[in-house]
Amino acid sequence: MASGDDHTRSDGRDEWLIRRATEDTESRRVDDTLFTLGAGGYAVRGSSEDEPPGDDPVVLVSGVYTGSGSDQRPMAGPDSTRLDVTPAAAADERVLDLRAGMLWRQERGTPSPLRTLRFVSARRPGVMALRAQAEEGRLHPGEPLRASQDGEPVRFGHDRDSAWVRVGGEQSISAAAVQRSWLERGTRTVERLAAYGTGGVEETRAAAEVAGAIGFERLLAEHREIWADRWETVDVRVPGHPDVTLAARFALFQLWCNVGGQGEAAVGPRGLSGYGYAGHVLWDADVFVLPAIASMNTELALDMVDYRVHRLRAAREAARSCGRAGARFPWESAVAGDDVTPTSGDLAGSHVPIRTGQLEEHITADVAWAVLHCARWTGEERFRRGGRAALVVETARYWASRLRVDPGGRAHIDAVMGPDEYHEPVSDNAFTNAMARWNLRAAAEFVDEPERGEFLDLAERIVVGYESETGRYEQFAGYFDLEPLVVSRVGPPPLAADAVLGGERVAGSQVIKQPDVLMLHHLLPDETVPGSLRPNLDFYLPRTSHGSSLSPGVCAGLLARDGRPDEALDLLRIALRMDLDDLTGTTANGLHMATMGSVWQAFLFGFAGAWVRDGVLDLDPVLPSEWPCLQLRFRCLGRKVRLEVGHDTVEVTADGPLAVRLRGGEVTEVTGPTRFELTRREARLPT
Repeated sequence: MASGDDHTRSDGRDEWLIRRATEDTESRRVDDTLFTLGAGGYAVRGSSEDEPPGDDPVVLVSGVYTGSGSDQRPMAGPDSTRLDVTPAAAADERVLDLRAGMLWRQERGTPSPLRTLRFVSARRPGVMALRAQAEEGRLHPGEPLRASQDGEPVRFGHDRDSAWVRVGGEQSISAAAVQRSWLERGTRTVERLAAYGTGGVEETRAAAEVAGAIGFERLLAEHREIWADRWETVDVRVPGHPDVTLAARFALFQLWCNVGGQGEAAVGPRGLSGYGYAGHVLWDADVFVLPAIASMNTELALDMVDYRVHRLRAAREAARSCGRAGARFPWESAVAGDDVTPTSGDLAGSHVPIRTGQLEEHITADVAWAVLHCARWTGEERFRRGGRAALVVETARYWASRLRVDPGGRAHIDAVMGPDEYHEPVSDNAFTNAMARWNLRAAAEFVDEPERGEFLDLAERIVVGYESETGRYEQFAGYFDLEPLVVSRVGPPPLAADAVLGGERVAGSQVIKQPDVLMLHHLLPDETVPGSLRPNLDFYLPRTSHGSSLSPGVCAGLLARDGRPDEALDLLRIALRMDLDDLTGTTANGLHMATMGSVWQAFLFGFAGAWVRDGVLDLDPVLPSEWPCLQLRFRCLGRKVRLEVGHDTVEVTADGPLAVRLRGGEVTEVTGPTRFELTRREARLPT
């Protein structure tokens, strides 16, 4: 494996390589998650090749589930990573190469170590490759495919040089593998190429045969070309801070690996890296992951949106079932788009009801917001046509039928739960109401009179709880009357305040789990009252426990937008290390994909101050005092964009004409490298 040895000695390795040498079982499960590789909706966890099978899946495929109702979870595909090694490695080091999209493993403490290399082809969806080497007599090729223990029907087949397995029933995963093995100078080498699919076995067998004909080295070369192009297009670097750069690149890497599909992309809170949240699709996908993907790859963003569009019929049926018009999207979704939210769970050993499926209705507006955010950011008209436009209209119709108009003509939304989730049910949650108002206004563009006028009239009537005296939004009706408890009196965040205080105490206090009012400023900066970001940050941040992994990255971005980059950096560090340091103690169950998305959003929307308005890329950058500069690459408005943000200047480069506006000034058409002088901090855009 000389090519691998050369690459691990490459310059800048501290910004590209994640190394782990762990021996205890739980730490290895965490590392298995971190070392997930994937592409095109197919992923493999980083489990070691000679580990005994456990409860964790090894191979997962986007959108393929087993079970029914709230018990649906991702189906585990056949495992193509297992090797017969005798004895198994006692100690090893694993290295995740972010730049090349490969996982290396080398045994430690022996003169003739076991060495492996694996990758999931970024060029050919569903193709996985493994190469292993060890001394003669220790490594045996063994069966190239092993069925999961998912309780699903299994079919096997094999011949001299290949094998195939199909698991599942109505939904299924098939895999076929070709394997070569040879002995040279006392070293056994095994090469295994596997192809996965959700169609017939013959299709996967053909794909495996093609992969075998191409060969390991050529597959690896074309795979590395794709990753090189990705990093050329989307990247983040803070010179002199390799820890920040590496963790931020890890977030981008796992977004690439865990988001993908064939015509649609179902992205659960843990992506394709584990069983966390049973692989169900929540608002994490629409609000945290999708905005990041829109700045990385337009086609992937379309696939994510189309997961929702293809389930619009189920959302319409859900609205009708509760006596409403339009479409009501479920809090947790899986195969068909029905609500698969569990109705009960465990909190600190106690059985508790789960009411998110019944009450957390803001998901309906969140889905619509995601569609039009992608349209605005990419400039791609396909987001505004056909079923995608219908989704925006149908969700608005739901809100029009959901509102209660009081005798004074004001419109309310009763019995909901906001993003906070510590307080429920409540009335007039500011986030839910403001998102519904936005949804109605946005949909008015797609309908004719008289419906357009009805939407706009209702939007004007909706109560959003803004207090002009303080500049604050009340999180929900009566929130300001609760016990004025701040998180510092409970413990250092991040913490699960409901577990520490108990559900009743936390519900009677102003302590919140994650941004709620602040999510308004994050998603709808142009819909909030100018100048209201600071008073709401000052009030709500001390009350935020960051009990959700979604929280620190969003708050970091908002602090940066408010001109407080050093405070923002403190929270960004938490988000950056969420999985790398297993801060929640749950990374073994899968990566926190929303955290990955929020990290990129903090850099792009927060520190770079990037936002698109009327076809213009607005920039309002600010840097922590310890960063010399920030270098970003991303896609926006159909262009590849590069930013280099310093404390006094920002340089913008685009691969074609791009309208740019710095801190509310004049619009400049950028075609090549263009340098702007940064004005005084007071000139930042209104927040």
